[in-house]
Amino acid sequence: MAKKEKNKKEDISGLFIPAGLFIGIGLGFALDNLVAWTLLGLGVGFLGMAIARILLK
Repeated sequence: MAKKEKNKKEDISGLFIPAGLFIGIGLGFALDNLVAWTLLGLGVGFLGMAIARILLK
């Protein structure tokens, strides 16, 4: 069995998408516009993921 390399950085950029969704859903419930804020949170999550991947290279 192959062991994981300890020198390899962990990729945490995938956490931005669910975080953005949860923030967007929470704001959507609070501001009574669930769909718009959910989509905005999803977009921010993808943008954060892209920026994190660029910076971690």
